[in-house]
Amino acid sequence: MDLLQTILATIVTLGILVTFHEFGHYWVAKRCGVKVLRFSVGFGKPLWRRFDRHGTEFVIAAIPLGGYVKMLDEREAEVPESERHLSFNSKTVGQRIAIVAAGPLANFLLAIAAFWLMFVIGVRTVVPVIGDVEPDSVAEVAGLQVGDELVSVDGDVVRSWDEALLALLGHIGESGEIQLGVKPDALSGTDYSPAQRSLMVDKWLAGVEQPDPLSSLGITPYRPEVPAVIGVLLDGGRAGAAGLQVGDRVIAADDRLVNNWFDWVELVRAKPEQAMRIEIERAGQLQVLELIPARKVQSDGTVIGYIGAGVEAVEWPESLRRTISYGVFGAVMPAVEKTWSVSVLTLDSIRKMIMGLVSVKNLSGPITIAKVAGESAKSGIESFLNFLAILSISLGVLNLLPVPVLDGGHLLFYIVEWIKGSPVPEKVQAFGFQVGIGLIGMLMMLALYNDFARL
Repeated sequence: MDLLQTILATIVTLGILVTFHEFGHYWVAKRCGVKVLRFSVGFGKPLWRRFDRHGTEFVIAAIPLGGYVKMLDEREAEVPESERHLSFNSKTVGQRIAIVAAGPLANFLLAIAAFWLMFVIGVRTVVPVIGDVEPDSVAEVAGLQVGDELVSVDGDVVRSWDEALLALLGHIGESGEIQLGVKPDALSGTDYSPAQRSLMVDKWLAGVEQPDPLSSLGITPYRPEVPAVIGVLLDGGRAGAAGLQVGDRVIAADDRLVNNWFDWVELVRAKPEQAMRIEIERAGQLQVLELIPARKVQSDGTVIGYIGAGVEAVEWPESLRRTISYGVFGAVMPAVEKTWSVSVLTLDSIRKMIMGLVSVKNLSGPITIAKVAGESAKSGIESFLNFLAILSISLGVLNLLPVPVLDGGHLLFYIVEWIKGSPVPEKVQAFGFQVGIGLIGMLMMLALYNDFARL
């Protein structure tokens, strides 16, 4: 069932992204008087097709990894004299620029729409309160303390850990100060005035694979006390085989007191294929069981113990939860602002990747996209809309890069044509397209390699 949900979520996500992108090209092309021959979502064998009254063929094809809009163009096939005024190449350079730019623009509009809907529905989140500060860390040196609530990063207001992380990610690879606004002792409920703290970083997380901004600064988010109570048992897991039941509370393991769920996880992870003597409380009675965690190898090669059990859900204090929402009209500007900030972060990350400040291992391909699509779909509409918006922005930004084959490469040639007054020579364009295909091919191979490495 999980696999089917992941496949369906991936097809729906890519279908929406591709349809909006290609519709941008299609809509502007029609407004510029260009005859559109085919509008295809997907590649390969058509699964469904129909023609409209203008002769445009609409297709849904078998391979949902892209799409295209085919226009009448004398460079691709002979065009009758009576239809030459309808060809793409006959249009002014300004019209051609508008048609090519419309695809990425449609992706940005889709992101704004997704963020808008997300904000109208309301995003349920937790207040970004610090739960622990590591000794001698960047955070402690800056004066951050347990109970501080983050309220801004470099002057930009943050209301959740997601917003704080998004702001911090923009500093990866940089040196200097990161200014944090904090409200002291938020756990007490006292409304203190915000104070400023300066984090000093030097080539922060440069080249690190899967960077964790908070832990690298020495910050652990606050979380309510989670007792070591079994809430979920997986079929065939070592926990069930040892006799553990839902509702059992782990008191001790190998004569070491278990204070909370995180203590319990740490003990289990440290004992792959090693017998553990555990004391549990069940229905008010103490019992002793023997448990042997299974051996599990993580993506980085680390071996840990695993028992196939999950924690009993714990409710967050209502005082530390908040809903970020706006009215129908009030959500427009926040949606535009978030689209802009994510776009800038995406472009800046590409720049840093080229400079070697961000690891190329952070590139993701279709397998990772499929996994995240499935997970976001299971997490609810808010999570799915957020993922859809971020992926749409990534598609828009990448397509605007000045690489031949991409929309940005076509725009580069047309802008040069507009400046110099004549088209870029066909030999130059052909060479550029070969280089572009090579670059895109290498990036795809690297992304797929990263995907398989994560598996």
